[in-house]
Amino acid sequence: MGEEKVTKSTAEISLSGFVIEPEDAERMARESGAATVEDLLPSLVPAAMRLVRAPISRFPVGAVGLGFSGRIYVGVNLEFEGLPLNHSVHAEQFLISNAAAAGEAGMRCIAVSSVPCGHCRQFLQEVRGAPEIRILVTADGPNAAFRTISSLLPRPFGPPDLLHKGVPLLLEIHDNDLGAIPEANGGDATCNGGGAVGIDRRLRTAAEAAARAAHAPYSACAAGFAVGDGKGRVYAGSYAESAAYNPSLSPVQAAMVAMVAAGGEEEVVAAALVEKDKAVVSHESTARIFLAAVAPGAHLSVYRYRPSDVV
Repeated sequence: MGEEKVTKSTAEISLSGFVIEPEDAERMARESGAATVEDLLPSLVPAAMRLVRAPISRFPVGAVGLGFSGRIYVGVNLEFEGLPLNHSVHAEQFLISNAAAAGEAGMRCIAVSSVPCGHCRQFLQEVRGAPEIRILVTADGPNAAFRTISSLLPRPFGPPDLLHKGVPLLLEIHDNDLGAIPEANGGDATCNGGGAVGIDRRLRTAAEAAARAAHAPYSACAAGFAVGDGKGRVYAGSYAESAAYNPSLSPVQAAMVAMVAAGGEEEVVAAALVEKDKAVVSHESTARIFLAAVAPGAHLSVYRYRPSDVV
């Protein structure tokens, strides 16, 4: 009698982080009995769902995606008590922001626990080749199959409608010109919390790097946000705009994605926002509303950079 192939139950699969390197992805596929890494993705969705933070909706959504690099990226929905629902991060947005932070160049396919909402279908249009990215919805049952985003969002409105062909899209390299380095506009740059003394310079550096990497082709208002915890760890996120505007991901949300993806659990004690001076899109009010609800004791420093073409 031939040897039977044992397939690992999805309930037994766990995730140690939000990014899985190619060699680890290949190993996990072999151990689970999946024929390919792509076939492994649906079995990782339940593990992703266990990482969700959804205290308002109590509706967990997990997403896992395979990048061009061979890495697997995990995304979960994040909700914040005391804040309006538009501050929430959708699992697909988390996944793409997570991939962007890791330097991923593109996405091949994504497995997600529930069918992507219109908000997420629109946000994914910012990725080069979005119509051909394949999506599998595990809620469709054992016969679920990958299908293209174009089948979920026919005749999309997106970057080609507003941008020149050569403009970098989300997941592509950005080096935004921020201009001259300013003084902080938010007052004293000293951070609260004994464990975070001296962290203000690292926060500004991280927020500046995130702003330079931001995807803001529609407003030309690149921005980055960084938070620091009581142990002196810094997490930063880049602004990611959508051609439809409303599905855009703020740098504040992106920084929280970075914090959750890194396993950060400490309270935020300080933050920094970098954006352009007199920008038509500013994230300062959003950042202050967010911190007031999530980390009321945190100090925020705002740095407004004067673009090189502004005299």
